[in-house]
Amino acid sequence: MRTVTKKELTDRIADGLGEKRTLIKEVIQRFLDEIIDELAAGNRLEFRDFGGIELRTRKPRMAQNPRTLERVPVPLKATVKFKVGRRMKRAVGNVAANPKAGASKPQARPQAAAAVDRPRPDT
Repeated sequence: MRTVTKKELTDRIADGLGEKRTLIKEVIQRFLDEIIDELAAGNRLEFRDFGGIELRTRKPRMAQNPRTLERVPVPLKATVKFKVGRRMKRAVGNVAANPKAGASKPQARPQAAAAVDRPRPDT
């Protein structure tokens, strides 16, 4: 798996549409800024077949420092949740069923070992 940057996407879209890269870059950045502004206002965004983006609030809780085993409070926290849409789910499901179809070039780094399931302390 490789990382695709905003610049690379901008270049692809500009080439595909025959438009100037500066215009496409401006449109993409404005789109991303609008998403951030809407989430900051507490609104949910929905893009049919792509997915939905919304703000979720995590309750405050007690956690444990794994090094010292000291219990520490974790404050209320806002996070962004993305729910996959139908078209993306289908496309990503096809990649998962046929991993070679989704890989454009070999991975640069080996995958980390799978995390070991450990019981979580009661909070």
